[in-house]
This record gives sequence, structure tokens and C-alpha cells, in this order.
Amino acid sequence: MDRTIALLTDFGTTDTYVGVMKAVMTRIYPAVRFIDLTHEIPPQHVQQAAFTLLKTYRYFAPGTIFLVVVDPGVGSERKAIAAQIDDYFFVAPDNGVLSYILDEVVSKTVVELTNVSYQLVPVSNTFHGRDIFAPAAAHLAAGISLSEFGAPVEQVAQQLNLSLNIEEKEITGQIISADHFGNVITSIGEFHWIDDNHLELHPRFGKPLEKPIRFAADKATISVNDQKVTRIRRIYGEAQAGDLMALVGSGGYLEIAINQGNAAQFLKITSGTPVVLQIG
Repeated sequence: MDRTIALLTDFGTTDTYVGVMKAVMTRIYPAVRFIDLTHEIPPQHVQQAAFTLLKTYRYFAPGTIFLVVVDPGVGSERKAIAAQIDDYFFVAPDNGVLSYILDEVVSKTVVELTNVSYQLVPVSNTFHGRDIFAPAAAHLAAGISLSEFGAPVEQVAQQLNLSLNIEEKEITGQIISADHFGNVITSIGEFHWIDDNHLELHPRFGKPLEKPIRFAADKATISVNDQKVTRIRRIYGEAQAGDLMALVGSGGYLEIAINQGNAAQFLKITSGTPVVLQIG
């Protein structure tokens, strides 16, 4: 059986951590294939890792195993877990990194990784990615049943607090991250274009709504760090080079950008910075 493991970490690529985990996995199951989703999550930023996973995992083939190692609690009493969620598998610390996905699905099975037969021994206090998570992912790829790794977990870490406050004409969210180009990604979404000038908001976070919010894109105003942006654009080219703009990114969330520039640097944003969308 040919199985893919997708890696999501905060390890970066200048150290040996990712390479060593791959070495462990190929030694256990040489036929495994790897996809590096990213290793550039900011250090210990569990919330950004959870959001990144939520936006991307369904683009992978069913059966993919996600190895997620963003683990500021390594060596503590937090559990190491593996989960089957719909048609995908996840191996991760129980620190909330899977909570956004677990919150949106019905079919899920979670177990604690306690069977030492599927770990490297001795287990270090500081590198569970190598000694616990990578072996579990490789053994899953090799066809070991989820139930072999440990007992079921009835309750996992609570969902991380990602704010989205929805009023009649005003929606307040927060900055999640910025990408390589300096485009600023917010928690306000998911959006769907109805026509060239109208959007529907299906909020992923915050209190559930009875129906989506529909509004005109050219009537919207976005405020962040004392800067205001009028209207939501469909593409970067609708703004002049150097202009601050707002648009719906490929993940369906509101983004703030500068056409051919770096909005994150210009706005001096940090993760958690409030952002306000006024829609009338």
C-alpha cells in the first residue's frame, strides 16, 4: 500500500528535525511518500497551525496522514493522539491543533498514543516528533489499525479561541497570519461570491447564524490598525500597484493586501490584531 504523509510543523528547514523525522518514517516504512505542507508555522503558534490545517486538509487525497508537530507542551502531561477524521488520519499533540477540524465533522475516532511498540525507545523529553509522532504516522501508513496505538480518547483539548463577533452591520475578527507575500489573513470567512459585486458570509467561527450574511462588496469598509480600506475586490489587479486593498483569498477568508507590496509590514500587524468589517 502506497500512503502519503503530509507534514506540518514549526521546525523551519535550517535544522535537522524534519529530516530526522523523515528518516525515522522511511526506516519503518520505506514506501511512504511525503508532502511538506509547511514547516514555517511561527514557533509554538498552535492556533495558526490549526487554522492552516483547517484551510488545507481537504485538498489532499483521502487516506492522507497528517503529521502535525507544533508542540509547546512537549514533555508535559498533554496527550499524544492519533485520529481518523472522515477519510483522513492525523497524528498530533492534544493541544488544540486538531480542534477546528474536529469541531466541523461528524465521523471521528481519536486514540492516545501509548503503545510503546510503535515508538522509539527511549522517548526523549524534548523531541516527541521523532520518537512518538513520526513512528505512529509511519506505522499508520504501513497499515497498522488505529486501535492498536492505544485506548480511545473521549475528550480532546478544547477549541482554541478564535474571535468573531457578528452584529447587524459590523463584524469584528482578528488577524491570523501573514503569508510570504505579506498578505494578511483574517478570521472573517468563509465568503462566497454570488455575482461580481455581492458576497455571502458563512461564518466559520463565532455564534451560529440562521442564514448567511449577504452584502455588496463595494459598500464594505475594513478597518485595522487605524487604516481603512473601502470595498472588497475580486482580484489584485483591481487596485493600483502600491494600493492597500481587501479581497477574498483562495481559502475563502477576508485578506488585506497591497498590490505588489507587503501589507503585513505596512500595517505592522501581529497575530490577534482586531480587524473590523462594516457592511452597510
